Amino acid sequence: MDTGGANALLPAGLRDVLAPDAAHEANTLERLVDVFTLHGYERVEPPLVEFETTLLNEGGNALAEHMFRVMDPVSQRMMAVRADMTLQVARIASTRLAKEPRPLRLSYGGQVLQVRGSQLRPERQFTEAGIELIGADGATADAEAIALAAEALDTVGVDACTIDLNSPAIVRAVTANLQLPDAAMRELREALDHKDSAAVARLTNHDKTLGALVRTTGSAPEVLDELAKLDLPPAAAAELTRLTDVVALLRSAKPELELTVDPVEYRGFEYHSGVSFTVLARGVRGEIGRGGRYLSQSGEPSTGFTLFLDSVMRAVAPAETRARVFVPHGSTTADGASLRKGGFVTVAGLEDVADAEAEARRLGCSHMFVDGAIVELETN
Repeated sequence: MDTGGANALLPAGLRDVLAPDAAHEANTLERLVDVFTLHGYERVEPPLVEFETTLLNEGGNALAEHMFRVMDPVSQRMMAVRADMTLQVARIASTRLAKEPRPLRLSYGGQVLQVRGSQLRPERQFTEAGIELIGADGATADAEAIALAAEALDTVGVDACTIDLNSPAIVRAVTANLQLPDAAMRELREALDHKDSAAVARLTNHDKTLGALVRTTGSAPEVLDELAKLDLPPAAAAELTRLTDVVALLRSAKPELELTVDPVEYRGFEYHSGVSFTVLARGVRGEIGRGGRYLSQSGEPSTGFTLFLDSVMRAVAPAETRARVFVPHGSTTADGASLRKGGFVTVAGLEDVADAEAEARRLGCSHMFVDGAIVELETN
C-alpha cells in the first residue's frame, strides 16, 4: 500500500523547507547576525527546551499559552519548548552574565515553536534572529535597537521597511485612571486592539483621551503633534516625551526610514513596558519583526527586537542559483576543487555511464566538465 502521501502530511503551521530555500534562509540568518556582531552584539545560543518554571520566571507568563510542554524523563519535571528566545537571553544575562559590564549586548538566532499561529502568521515553527540591549534605560538605547533592525533588514535586501512605533505604557497609564473591573478591562483591551471606537466609548463612558488615542494613528510627526495636545496623566505624558525623543533620534540617524505611530497597539507587546515597535515590509503579510522595552526578571531595563525569518524571506529576493557542473567519474580531486573555488557547484559522477550528458541532465546540472573545460548544456 502506498503511504507516501500520508507520510508527507505535517501538522498545521509546520512545513518542510527545501532547496534552494533552506540554504537561502540559513545564509540570510547568518548575514543578519553578522550585522548584529559588527555593532558589538555577541551571539549566544540557549537550549531549545528549558524547565517550565525557568521560562515563566523570566517573564514568560504572557507567553505561557503559546508554549508546548513535555515531561522530562530524567528529572521528572515539566519542561517547555521555547516560543520566543528573548526570555532565554534575559535569563542568560541575569545569571551566567550577571557580572559582565552593562550595557550588555547579546544576539541570537534559532528556531522556536508555538502552540498556535495567527491569521496573518499561521506558521508555528520558524526561525528568529534578534538582539537584546540589557542594562540601558535611555532613549538612545531604544533608537539604537530600532535603527539596528532597519540596518540589518536593509543589508539582506528588505526594501521599503516601515517601523510602526507604540508604547503600551501610555494606554496602561490612561486606563489605570478608569478603575474598571477586570472583565471590563479585558473587553476594553480587545476593543482597543481592534480600533473599535464605539466599544471604547461605551466601556469608558466616552473618555475623550482614549477616544482620541484610538483615532490618532499614522505618520509619526503628525501623530506625535496630535498626542501632544491631549491632557494625559503624568506617567503617560512622560512616556510620550520618551517616544518623541526616540523618533527625533531616528529621524536624525536614518532620515529615509518610514516611521508611523499607533498609540493603542498592544497585541504581542504583553510584557513590554515602554517604547515598542513592529517592523513591516511593503507587500508582505503580517509583521516581519517586533521589539521594544521591557524589564528583565532581575529588574534591569532592557530593549531589543526579534525578526521572523519566515516573514523576512517573503520580503527578500529569491536565492541566486549557482551553476551546477557534472564532473564525470574518473576526474581528479583537483578538478572538482578548482571548479568549486571558481564558484561552481560540482556534482560528481560515482560511476562510468554511457551517456554523460544525459546523466548530467538527470542530476539537474546545467554544465559538464569535459576534457578540462566547462561546457554549458543546451536547453531542451
